[in-house]
Amino acid sequence: MNITDQIVLVTGANRGIGRQFVLELLDRGARTVYATARRPDTLEFDDPRVVPLRLDLLDHDSIVAAAAVAQDATIVVNNAGISTGAALVSGDPAELRREMDTHFWGTLDVVREFAPVLSANGGGAIVNVLSALSWFSSPGAGGYAAAKAAAWNMTNGVRLELSDQGTLVQGVHLGAADTDLMVDYDGPKIDPRDVARRSLDGLAAGSIEVIVDDWSAMVKASLAGDPAVFYARMTELLATS
Repeated sequence: MNITDQIVLVTGANRGIGRQFVLELLDRGARTVYATARRPDTLEFDDPRVVPLRLDLLDHDSIVAAAAVAQDATIVVNNAGISTGAALVSGDPAELRREMDTHFWGTLDVVREFAPVLSANGGGAIVNVLSALSWFSSPGAGGYAAAKAAAWNMTNGVRLELSDQGTLVQGVHLGAADTDLMVDYDGPKIDPRDVARRSLDGLAAGSIEVIVDDWSAMVKASLAGDPAVFYARMTELLATS
């Protein structure tokens, strides 16, 4: 899939990975980029091809309204997300539900509303920005990891359901990126622009899964092994990060 002249909607486009997706899409010749955020006034792009839209993953009506405007979309990038830090056993249940409502239900809501749009425009693609935490958990990220795990398998299911309409569904996995979401993390972080680059390179190659960094590759490779060995190693790595 060549990005030139594509019409793309990006969620959570006001900062971090979402903003870098918008910039990379513009550099690759996208015709229009619908940049969305809960507060469109926070979107700062100096390019006439960028169309700001309000989209809140917890507000179904805002998703419907965005889909009504972006009827010409050919690619949807589901990037928006949160991290509450709520613990699974002792954390606030409302915060845990907010994690799941955002990453699973909110992302699925976008997919459901835009699937007919993409079908009408020839199939196109959906990109779901996931995480290495789709495949493991760590202290302080239990709720986030559970929600991303749900989003990962939802991505797999959606891919099967939309294959007949010619929609490529891509899952993107990364460790820590240098964004506001990870500001308190002291370990190594990748450039968020690399996430956009690798994802769009993957679309060009028809890749349904993109592993952005060595951390994610290591986690995925460990899944066939003994989880006791893996978590002992992860405890060691996190203690030194």
